[in-house]
Amino acid sequence: MRRPSRSHRAALVLCVAALVAFGACARTTPATLAEVALADLPKEAREVYVLVGKGGPFAFDRDGVVFGNREKLLPAKPRGYYHEYTVRTPGEKSRGGRRLVCGGEKAAPDACYYTDDHYRSFRKIRT
Repeated sequence: MRRPSRSHRAALVLCVAALVAFGACARTTPATLAEVALADLPKEAREVYVLVGKGGPFAFDRDGVVFGNREKLLPAKPRGYYHEYTVRTPGEKSRGGRRLVCGGEKAAPDACYYTDDHYRSFRKIRT
C-alpha cells in the first residue's frame, strides 16, 4: 500500500483538528458552562425547579433518579450527587429532551442546570 503524501497527511491533520475544534465548540464543558436566569427559563422548567425545592410531587417515575454525568459536561462530583428531573415540552407525548439536573441534597440542591437538548449542553441556573 502506498504511503500518503506529505500534503495528504497535512490535509488529514487539518481535517481532524477542525473536527476536534467543532466538537469542543458545540458542547459545553464544566469550565465553560453558560448561565441562565431562572426567570428566563420556560414556564415548565420554573415549575419543576419549585417542585425540586419542595421534594415533589413529580410527573414522571424517572424524576429524581441519579444522573451519572457520563457526558462529563457538569462539574465532576461523586456518583449520586446529581439527580435529573423532566421538564415537559408542550406538544411532546414522551418525556422529550428538556431536563433539570440538580446536585447536592435533593430538596436543597447546591446547584441546578438546565438542558433543552437532552444532555448535549447545560446552562447553570442563576436565581
